[in-house]
Amino acid sequence: MYKSLRDAIDDLEKTNQLLRVKTEVSGDLEVAEIHRRIFDKKGPAVLFEKIKGSPFQAVSNIYGTFERTDFLFRKTMDDVKRLIEVKADPSRILKRPLKYAGTALTALTALPQKSIFSKPVLYGQTSISQLPLIKSWPMDGGAFVTLPQVMTLPPGQKDIMKSNLGMYRIQLDGNEYEKDKEIGLHYQIHRGIGVHHTMYNETDEDFKCSIFIGGPPSHAFAAIMPMPENISELTFAGMLGGRRFRYFFDDEGFVVSSDADFVITGVIQKNIKKPEGPFGDHIGYYSLEHDFPFMKVHRVYHRKNPLWHFSVVGRPPQEDSSFGYLIHQLVKELTPGEFPGLVNINAVDAAGVHPLLLAVGKERYMPFRERVPEEIITIANRILGSGQTSLAKYLIIAADDGEGTPDSKDIGAFFHHVLERVQWQRDLHFQTKTTIDTLDYSGSGWNAGSKLIMACRGNVIRKLGTKPADNLLLPGVSQISAPLPGVLALQTSTWTSYEQAADEMNLLAQQLSAFDLSDFPLIIVCDDAPFVAASLNNFLWVTFTRSNPSHDIYGVDSFTSFKHWGCNGSLIIDARKKTFHAPELIPDPQVEKKVDALFSKGGELYGKL
Repeated sequence: MYKSLRDAIDDLEKTNQLLRVKTEVSGDLEVAEIHRRIFDKKGPAVLFEKIKGSPFQAVSNIYGTFERTDFLFRKTMDDVKRLIEVKADPSRILKRPLKYAGTALTALTALPQKSIFSKPVLYGQTSISQLPLIKSWPMDGGAFVTLPQVMTLPPGQKDIMKSNLGMYRIQLDGNEYEKDKEIGLHYQIHRGIGVHHTMYNETDEDFKCSIFIGGPPSHAFAAIMPMPENISELTFAGMLGGRRFRYFFDDEGFVVSSDADFVITGVIQKNIKKPEGPFGDHIGYYSLEHDFPFMKVHRVYHRKNPLWHFSVVGRPPQEDSSFGYLIHQLVKELTPGEFPGLVNINAVDAAGVHPLLLAVGKERYMPFRERVPEEIITIANRILGSGQTSLAKYLIIAADDGEGTPDSKDIGAFFHHVLERVQWQRDLHFQTKTTIDTLDYSGSGWNAGSKLIMACRGNVIRKLGTKPADNLLLPGVSQISAPLPGVLALQTSTWTSYEQAADEMNLLAQQLSAFDLSDFPLIIVCDDAPFVAASLNNFLWVTFTRSNPSHDIYGVDSFTSFKHWGCNGSLIIDARKKTFHAPELIPDPQVEKKVDALFSKGGELYGKL
């Protein structure tokens, strides 16, 4: 497979999957705008030959389509799948010995290898300010590394298999960072580097850190892959890349990836923080400025003719959606073992991943009783108590009732199935004052919010409406649309406060009770009803990124019975923008005009997509 990122790019170019941009472009918003336009058109990978202010080339969008992602790992995917399956359930070898015969050899040949002679990354050294400083959104605090591979070892440890390799964004300039000498690190809960940070806080040892950029495409993916226990990210990088991860320790004791395009080494300051951000993030809003750890830079290594590997994140789907796709391809056979009774699960990309999970589970407890949600509630609680899925805010789970139950990946059909059956009197289960995703600002505080399980089982109890009734006239509602069957979007006045919102929503619930809305079990209150109805992705994004279940859910004819809340009529979600929400991502109009020229007649990129 590929010995370097340059090898992979050459392969993409030979197969007409690469576009070169020869015009000099600015890393300040311009590069990101070009990338987004090419991605939106499902275009090729992009090689920027000249980035203003940097001697280095940059490449993006190599994972821009699922098909290209499959292409990059076409020779190794099946072997990696088999190894992960065996690691999760060794009995598979006994059941299908021929299929899994080579798995042990695959793992053995993928073990990290210490470089003795070949160390391409030592070709040269540079400074932070000479790197391609790419800023993606107007309000970003500076330039960021968006595809870093951040490696740390526990205190006193030199065994590379004990390392943590993760993808934590790196701010290269701006804010209070001293130019060329300091860079910021942003890592959140459920991250391995945080465990190491805690260990170092209890010692006098320097918290050394190495940041790899580029290298074979499998390296970036390994940094984001949620690995099964006892499988090293480095071994995974070797397996997926078909080439062992090569490394060495430099003369200062830092781990260095031999095949990386760039390596930044330095020491994380253990008890001092500096402001990091804002940053246009993958939910479609900015993550705001907060205090985070920072690193004192020691060296910046690079190989000959290196490529700065980057991506641009924003409202999904974006290039990083391929990471979720590839993870699903690798671990889909493991789902039943990780979550017994679970048939399938979908972290909804269009809703920003963590805000919304859809799932299908089995009901096996007491098949002779009334068909009410039982086991699927147990499954849902396990999902919300496990690793990354514990950050979910909304979890909608349906019972597997046979051939008529849609897969959770078929989002439109899934919502149709649920809304035909859900009973809001019994099927809502709240968790209040808990943790949500750090990047989700819809909650009651930073990392703080609530969760809601909607668990549905049973026969169809309603036919879903597709068009609002002509006589549905409501004071304060300026527009009404139907984004999905069974769903109404009501455009109302701007949100001002929770006290005011409670009065408005309770009044709305009273007004709605005068109408027969049995065919519209879900009501979304929003700022722009036509926008919500324009696409499924718009509905998912607005509804689930702009609401906090405990604070923003109301209902027609609602009640509380022994601390269980429900409603006899339609469920209302107040998905209006709140005054404390993070701003959404909007491109700079002047940059858009400048990039228009590249894609217009006479421009270098005219007719290339």
